[in-house]
Amino acid sequence: MNEYKVDDVRNVALVGHGAVGKTTVADLMLFQSGATSRLGSVDDGTSLLDTDEEEIDHRISIASTLIHFDYGGHHINLIDTPGYPDFIGQVSGALRAVETALILLNAGHGVEINALRVSKMAQEAGIARMIVLNKCDADNIDYETLLNSVRETFGSQCIPINLPVGLGADFKAVFDLVKNATAPDPDTLGDPEGTRQMLIEAIVESNEVLLERFFEGEELSPAELSANIPKAMAAGTLIPVLFMSAKTGVGVAEFMDAMSNYTLCPQDIQRMEQTKDGRSVILDPSPDQPFVAQVVKTRIDPFISKMSYLRVFSGKLTRDSSVVNVRTGKPVRITQLLDVQGGKQEAVDEVTAGDIFAVAKVDDLKLGDTLAADANGDGLSLPEIKFPHPLVGLAVEPKSRNDQQRISGALHKIEEEDQTFHVIHDEETHEMVMQGMSELHLKIVQERLLHRDKVEVITHLPKVPYRETIMGSAEGSYRHKKQSGGAGQFAEVHLKVSAMPQDMNPEEYFTKANFDHLRSCHYDPEMNFAFVDRISGGSIPNQFIPAVEKGVLEKMKQGVIAGCQVQNLICEVFFGKDHPVDSNETAFKIAGSKCFAELFTKSRPVLMEPIVKIEILIPAENVGDISSDLSSRRGRMEGMAVSTGGYEIIQARVPLAEIMTYARTLSSLTGGRGTYDIELSHYEMIPPNEQSKIIELLNKARE
Repeated sequence: MNEYKVDDVRNVALVGHGAVGKTTVADLMLFQSGATSRLGSVDDGTSLLDTDEEEIDHRISIASTLIHFDYGGHHINLIDTPGYPDFIGQVSGALRAVETALILLNAGHGVEINALRVSKMAQEAGIARMIVLNKCDADNIDYETLLNSVRETFGSQCIPINLPVGLGADFKAVFDLVKNATAPDPDTLGDPEGTRQMLIEAIVESNEVLLERFFEGEELSPAELSANIPKAMAAGTLIPVLFMSAKTGVGVAEFMDAMSNYTLCPQDIQRMEQTKDGRSVILDPSPDQPFVAQVVKTRIDPFISKMSYLRVFSGKLTRDSSVVNVRTGKPVRITQLLDVQGGKQEAVDEVTAGDIFAVAKVDDLKLGDTLAADANGDGLSLPEIKFPHPLVGLAVEPKSRNDQQRISGALHKIEEEDQTFHVIHDEETHEMVMQGMSELHLKIVQERLLHRDKVEVITHLPKVPYRETIMGSAEGSYRHKKQSGGAGQFAEVHLKVSAMPQDMNPEEYFTKANFDHLRSCHYDPEMNFAFVDRISGGSIPNQFIPAVEKGVLEKMKQGVIAGCQVQNLICEVFFGKDHPVDSNETAFKIAGSKCFAELFTKSRPVLMEPIVKIEILIPAENVGDISSDLSSRRGRMEGMAVSTGGYEIIQARVPLAEIMTYARTLSSLTGGRGTYDIELSHYEMIPPNEQSKIIELLNKARE
């Protein structure tokens, strides 16, 4: 890993939609570069990249895989990423580790949804992009239609650097536009001279000296054009487009040359560190600077235990060194450095700027953590890696008592590996819920639990976290009296409950002008609940007021009409009675709880449901179907926007209960070409015609 200068290193991520041939291309590059002596294949399970049991069974990439090889005088670190949106989180970490994203497309299918998504992620990450049109030997490909689709989707900066000579069964070669102005083969598609002119203009746009020479009519040499392609890619004026077929081998050598010569080296991208006071500092990607690296992937290996993959952005590190975890401020001892080649690891003595390596059994490392040399451990850290939010949930429980002890640890391991997978213990519904990107994502999680941790689980749709509130108000009293020989219990409380006004400022609202004899107010913003103490004359001794509040809060969390948490109300305690011997905290807590429950049922109680904000990216031709489906789910359309490549964005708000399995429906309506994001928006009252049915179902479930 240390034989190369930093400017000889190329870090690239292979991204795109599923089934476009990314892993096949990665296996082919290992073989063509001489890094391996045999050609692995996804089809027969001999791929050197997809080695997990779940990947072999499903014949898809589930996790990103790091490989490396030498080609064209450069050391290539390549990360092969999953193509299905279900595993999009793996792409987020990979894009942080590289300077160039190689976006692979199936020429026969054109631009597919996940290619559009990962391209936007690469653009937001500030890295260069190169588009590779694979499977050019497929039938019924029209060059103009294909290229127009690419340019419409990814931008006018997409310009071919080679052109196909024939397509489909006639795809026999590619014509290099950087080196040549005139195509000798009449079967060359497109406009070679016109396209080359566009390419030259995109290249010189990023270089003032070349731009001036170009405008003066001077001809630029192929060497000058070639040397400046990376600068144009870094500046965003050029996204090179290439044609190839991994199956027939046509265009593969030209693609590998382009990857070696044109993708960016670590110095071509400016990385920023953040200081504690919020300032940003440019990171110097040099081995001579203090060591800075970031965890870009976590993997729980059944043999090695936890492995953390790090990208070195500055400086160098030798084994048996101590660095600082900037998140914790604590020193971390790195006893071993691992060079990773697919599923294999080899110990090395040193890593340097530009390297991607792994460490094993360092438990206090999390995905996104910055490691820095002591000299740099004063708060400088790299920006966090952003991951998509989970979209689908399943309640999960162990199938047998033997798995009870192991399930939490097994799920936590998957959480560490995958930042789009979360496990929550829902206090409202009393369920353990695992959340992921799709039903397939959660199915793979269940398989991994079984294969790796021998934990078998049962799953079902999680309960919807409904809420209870009131529309009116009521006041009354409750006397709790119990005598059973010896000390008894006595407490009497007088309460008033009322609905919380909308858009209320607690500091301005809870004043003596609005509440007679106001002594204190406790406001809970999460429940939007206020407990108001208006006791006068000591009718309830001060030491028992907290017990009344505690009894009310406990009943609110338990629910009154349907077992759901209560919110959005005010509870006032204004009178009561005590007994000098029989009164205690327990008695007043019970009285407070019982009184609150009785008054709640008299105050026009209603059930509320969670509403989510949803943003759906779909082909334009599916807008009508999706809109109709949302309406049938009680959704409210809020806006539409035109995206690139013939896609449109629908924005709406929909009850959570109506989209628990929406991923399945969206895939069916769009032929797998739609994707969406959701986030909790607010709670609102359930329509009366739905309310009684839901309350009945919830109460049956409690019996």
